[in-house]
This record gives sequence, C-alpha cells and structure tokens, in this order.
Amino acid sequence: MNKQKKFGVWMDTQHATVVGYENPETEILTVLAHIAGEAVSPSPSNKNENNQKQMLQAKFFKEIAAHMVNATHLHATGTGQVQEQFIHYLAETPQFKNTKTEESTANKMSDERLVEFFAEKLN
Repeated sequence: MNKQKKFGVWMDTQHATVVGYENPETEILTVLAHIAGEAVSPSPSNKNENNQKQMLQAKFFKEIAAHMVNATHLHATGTGQVQEQFIHYLAETPQFKNTKTEESTANKMSDERLVEFFAEKLN
C-alpha cells in the first residue's frame, strides 16, 4: 500500500496534530500540521451557542482534512470522543468515503512521541 496516503491525527476539541508522509521519496513520517480550533463565544441563547459550536467544529474538521489529501488510511487518536466525530465527518465527505479509519484513545504527547506512535499504527 502507498505509505504517502496514510495519516495519523491526534486531536481533542481544540487542537489537532496531523502526521503523515511529506516527501514520497524518503518515506519518513513527520508532523504535517498543528491546527487550533476556535473557542465558542458565550451566548445568552443555548440554540445560538450550539449552532456556533457545530459550525466551528465543522470548520476545525475541514482544516484537518485539508492536510490529508487522497487519504487511503487514517488512524485518529486523542482524548474524549472528538476523534469518533471526526471519523463520522470524514465518512460523510465524498473525498474520504473509502478511507479506512481506525481510532484509539491517547493522552497528548510530544511531536516526536506522536510520530513514533503513528509509525507503529500505520505500518
């Protein structure tokens, strides 16, 4: 399988780190991007706050997905349930409909440790 189309994402509700193969010739796994989500502004209306939360989450997911062009395999990990929501988002996105996805739970770790973690998961 083509390693260049395999990606790993560590994420929580406000931060994501995308790991993948930047250079096809070297086949070295590396951190491709750090993405920060926007915080929801306090609102007197629960409905407005919920709508804003959903809109910001979709924007956050779209920014992450932009770093995973033509992905064939994704391993998503992180804290909470956001990686599961991200996998559902990808399944509903035509470009990622056939992407094989896996998920796990992991605490935040250094970029170096994250690359090692995904090297094990993606090979």
